Amino acid sequence: MKRKCIYGFLMICCALLAVSCDGGGSTPTKPAFDESLLIGYWQSETLHEYYNIDGTGYTWDTADDVTEEEAQPFTWSLNGKTLTQNHQMEMGGIVPKSYTVTTLDASTLAYHDYYGTSYVFHKGNIR
Repeated sequence: MKRKCIYGFLMICCALLAVSCDGGGSTPTKPAFDESLLIGYWQSETLHEYYNIDGTGYTWDTADDVTEEEAQPFTWSLNGKTLTQNHQMEMGGIVPKSYTVTTLDASTLAYHDYYGTSYVFHKGNIR
């Protein structure tokens, strides 16, 4: 009887170890985007964004009759697939915006926010 209990206990321990040691294979890997690809001018229809190498940038929307000279400045960071922009308001406030990047290569930047709004930008030459 003792032998059956010991074998049963060992079988349960092995089953628990097998379940808990899956090597993380079921967890999707976090995509790492090359931050240097973000640097420069991007356009999505009437929305324009410019990312500087020092973590600053600015944005404007010609649909709102805003020109580049009137663009809103922001600071930015890219951590894994999360793009964070901290927009600096004229009266001194800061509005943080967070996006999930889905594509970033030499010609395309695509991201979406938590509300389901998606943007696809194409790299261009501003000057």
